[in-house]
Amino acid sequence: MKGIVLAGGLGSRLHPLTRVTNKHLLPVYDRPMIFYPIQTLVDAGISEILIVTGGQNAGDFLRLLSNGRDFGLKHLNYAYQEGEGGIADALRLAEHFTDGDSICVVLGDNVIEGNLCKAAETFRSQKKGAHLLLKGVHDPHRFGCPEIVDGKILRIEEKPAKPKSNFAVTGHYFFDDTVFEKIGRLTPSARGELEVTDINNMYLEEGTLTYSILEGWWTDAGTFDSLRHASELVASSNGHRRKQEEESQNDDLRRAA
Repeated sequence: MKGIVLAGGLGSRLHPLTRVTNKHLLPVYDRPMIFYPIQTLVDAGISEILIVTGGQNAGDFLRLLSNGRDFGLKHLNYAYQEGEGGIADALRLAEHFTDGDSICVVLGDNVIEGNLCKAAETFRSQKKGAHLLLKGVHDPHRFGCPEIVDGKILRIEEKPAKPKSNFAVTGHYFFDDTVFEKIGRLTPSARGELEVTDINNMYLEEGTLTYSILEGWWTDAGTFDSLRHASELVASSNGHRRKQEEESQNDDLRRAA
């Protein structure tokens, strides 16, 4: 399985910060935003990773990330999206890179507490199709939102005015190699974009779409409020982790004494 991080877009909701840089290079607590989705893929055992970016600051990704040494990688791949065609439009740039393999796609502004290991194993076991990660939220109208009846997804709506559940489709997707054929059949939405929600609904119509609930907290970081919230969550988690490490070290010292 190969990994794709989608890190394009203008980041207009974060103006004026994004007038001089790509939003995925902004800090989330003590690291650049782009570090988090890359680490999510690495933690899931994925070492072949493609970064899809765009805009005037694409070269900054190469200066920051180089070949991925910060993540224990030997190499990172890069692709450039021209224009603003949506998530699915950016994803189709990865077809040559994937070379028929299945993929895990992470949106570049997504930050999670846990990992995707269990979801990756679930997807590998189903052999074909797609697998989504859902999370209960208070504002599902901001995201792709599934209608779920008796534990089954009936339909996914993109940013619905009247959500049919309180679940959001997080920015983590597992797809088999038919995803690129599906992208080729898409038509632009009312927003003028090729929507990843339409891809998910194609898999749903085939009966090959599965889902699981993401454990731990999750947030995007694409607005001022969510960017601040992401930093607060990461800071809190890091503080809790350091406290646990200190307590463990103290226990070791007491046992040694």
